[in-house]
Amino acid sequence: MATINGKDIHKLVVACDAGMGSSVMLAGTLRKQLGKSHVTVEHTAVRSIPADADMVVCHEGLAARVRSAAPGKPVVPFQIFLGDPAITRVVEAIQQGTDLDV
Repeated sequence: MATINGKDIHKLVVACDAGMGSSVMLAGTLRKQLGKSHVTVEHTAVRSIPADADMVVCHEGLAARVRSAAPGKPVVPFQIFLGDPAITRVVEAIQQGTDLDV
């Protein structure tokens, strides 16, 4: 397990299977929650994860594909699109500048 500090996350990517749907809603929610931070939130399909992403969040069913598509990038899988504790930990680490185990 690796650790990343919230201060080191400048681009957060929400990855999904097709690039649409519930993950778009999650990306919008994260933009609002992180609006006062230094983080850019983008939404993309797994096959299009940008090389400059600092962290990728995705549904747990896609985590293996995301790790393959973006080797070396911290990946945080979640189970539910809104209110998932994994997403809450990411937001708190960014807002507070604390470490996050990924």
